[in-house]
Order: sequence, then C-alpha cells, then structure tokens
Amino acid sequence: MSVRLVVRTFSELCITAGTLIILFVVYFLFWTGVKAADAAEGEIDTLQSQWAREPVAQAPPPGSAEASPSKDPAPDPAPYRAGKPFATMHIPRFGADWEWPVLENTAVGTLQKGLGHYSGTARPGDTGNFAVAGHRRTYGDPFKDFPELRPGDAVVVNDGTTWFTYRVAKKPYRTVPTDTAVVDPVPRGSGFEGAGRYLTLTTCEPEWGSSHRLIAWAHLDATRPVSDGRPPELSG
Repeated sequence: MSVRLVVRTFSELCITAGTLIILFVVYFLFWTGVKAADAAEGEIDTLQSQWAREPVAQAPPPGSAEASPSKDPAPDPAPYRAGKPFATMHIPRFGADWEWPVLENTAVGTLQKGLGHYSGTARPGDTGNFAVAGHRRTYGDPFKDFPELRPGDAVVVNDGTTWFTYRVAKKPYRTVPTDTAVVDPVPRGSGFEGAGRYLTLTTCEPEWGSSHRLIAWAHLDATRPVSDGRPPELSG
C-alpha cells in the first residue's frame, strides 16, 4: 500500500470522525433543547387542559358554614402519577417567560420533559420540604442561571388551584450528590429551624459536569387562589 493511499485513508477517517463529533455536539447542545422545549410545552398544555376541565377549588371564607369544624375533613388528594405533570414553576430571576412543568419523580426520562419532584417530599404549600430537580445544561437548560439566585428571589408554583410564592433564603449552596439531607423535611444546612413550608431546588455542578450539586432553599411566603389572578411577582 502506497504512502499516498495511507495518508488519504487516514484523512478520510479523520473527516468522518470529525463529522460524527460535530453531529453529536449539535444533538447534545441543540437538538435535546428543542426536544425538551417541545416536551415541556406539551406537558404544560396537558396541565392547562386538565385544569380547564376541573373547576378551580375555592377556599371557604373563615366563619362560613362550609368552614365549620363540624364538616367532614376533605379527603386526601390523589397521589401524583409517576412521570406526569402536576404543577408549573416560574422563577422571575431567570426571565419573564421562564415557565417549566413540574413532574413526579426525578427519573432520566422525566427530567427530559421538565423539572422533577423528589418523590416522598412535600407537595407545594404543605408542611415539609417540596424538593425539585432540574437540568442545568442540555434538555432545555432550565437551571442554566441557577447560580444567579439571590436571597429574596421569588419562586412561584401553580398547582391549578393556588399560586404558592416561595422566597429564596440564601445564595446557592454546593454539595455532593450523596448529601440526601438537603431534601429532608427540615433540610440540613439550610438554616431553617423546626417544621415549616420549605422548597429545595437542586441542579448539577459544575455547569457541564455532575460531580457536585447546587442547592437553593426557600420558604413559603404567600399563597393566592388562581381565581384571583397571577401574583404580583409575575405581573411585571
């Protein structure tokens, strides 16, 4: 085999390999984002259709007959369905149009469609720790700007009946993936003391890696019935 043929063959192999690498990068950085955006929009559409079919529950005014303690307590809500959406999340710090669905569990396939709720943690607004994970990069980059969160920032969750506004307690905290205490009912390291209504957000750290996690904690600041319109944090 001549030297010229060897060089030409090697060059063609390099070109082919380079083309495959470029295609992979395009898929990884661009196409997964397109797919995630379409999937997230579909999940939000599913939620909105569901909420439109079901009347929004109205809390009875204090002192009314409906609010009387003699009335039977409301039944426990149905459990969330694995991989299915149950709420939307808005973080104004990330942009006026930032809106992502929150789905049940943190499986790989779930996080490709939106944010994932850590199964077993609290529901939005309940006592305990409502814990949510999201990709920092790829699949729409929902938490790309996670390090920009600051104390006092609003995180607004809508479950179809109520707007829950949480307030970030402090700048994101860096830890290792095995630190599961960050999603405890009273998360360790958060500075919170005793039972409360908390929110934990988690994502990967560094930006293009997963050796660590970034954590942001928040506490429930306000609630607002959906029938009263969007909260002021989202009206700007």
